[in-house]
Amino acid sequence: LLMTAGLAFFYGGLVRSKNVLNTMMMSFIAFGFAGVLWAVAGYSLAFGAGGAVVGDFSMAFLKGVGLQPNGTIPDMLFMAFQATFAIITAALISGAVVGRMRFGAYVAFISIWGLVVYAPVAHWVWGGGWLAGLGALDFAGGTVVHVNAGAAALTAAVVLGPRTDYGRQAMLPHNVPFVLLGAGLLWFGWMGFNGGSALAADELAALGVVNTLVAPCATLVAWALLDAFFAKQITAVGAATAIVVGLVAVTPAAGYVAPMSAIAIGAIAAFPSYFFIRWRAGTRLDDSLDVFAAHGVGGATGAVLTGVFASVAMNPSGAVGLLFGNP
Repeated sequence: LLMTAGLAFFYGGLVRSKNVLNTMMMSFIAFGFAGVLWAVAGYSLAFGAGGAVVGDFSMAFLKGVGLQPNGTIPDMLFMAFQATFAIITAALISGAVVGRMRFGAYVAFISIWGLVVYAPVAHWVWGGGWLAGLGALDFAGGTVVHVNAGAAALTAAVVLGPRTDYGRQAMLPHNVPFVLLGAGLLWFGWMGFNGGSALAADELAALGVVNTLVAPCATLVAWALLDAFFAKQITAVGAATAIVVGLVAVTPAAGYVAPMSAIAIGAIAAFPSYFFIRWRAGTRLDDSLDVFAAHGVGGATGAVLTGVFASVAMNPSGAVGLLFGNP
């Protein structure tokens, strides 16, 4: 839950001062609309019986969702935990459209998107849908949350087009301390995002927390070296962005890989996201806060590398990756 508040500060610090309250409210309003709609219908569409593409309405309005166990935790608590995923995924998209989308239109968009895109994709991976049937590994939402939000952000940026003064004047972050605060809150909240996906306070949760710590450390080192070489200076915004990219990349892998593999994933993930941001800066693609580079590219990188580094010694599914004999 804290991640969404952290995201508000991260995004709020990156925009110009005239956009700060609107940008921060785009994250906070997701608590309301995405949260209510998840309880009313989204949870059922994601985790209801359904078929390969989407669930059904058997649990609409939380029908039958009580304190009975859902694996290791009460069903109602699992619903609430998943609600926090739905909320932040909607909020993530806002970073691509700041400064040029009416607030009401944004609220309508995330409300509809949460039901017709997010819930079905969650069903594909976690609800017994077609990706689950293929054996896809996504421990805490690399695909469900980050690739999903990144794709939506890229599409929204293309459809809306650039801001009127994009490319004609510098759009500098108005409050870099906000950006660093937001990155720190995100990192702390991400411990629950990844570690909590074990759905128990056990060894798997411990692995998730450790990997969530070490992967962004490696991304930060790699990003700083890239900045020092290409930009000739290490920047605070770059450091904050690196932390988020590392967190995104390790999310699908957190419960499947050893800590040294998490460090490798974090370091590798810096490269495609860093160079995508450098490339985008010279185009007319106004993904204002580089949501696609951090979440779409970072999430896809992490998803692929999960299949490289997954170790049977670390993962309860028994699935192993390329380096452990399963190409």
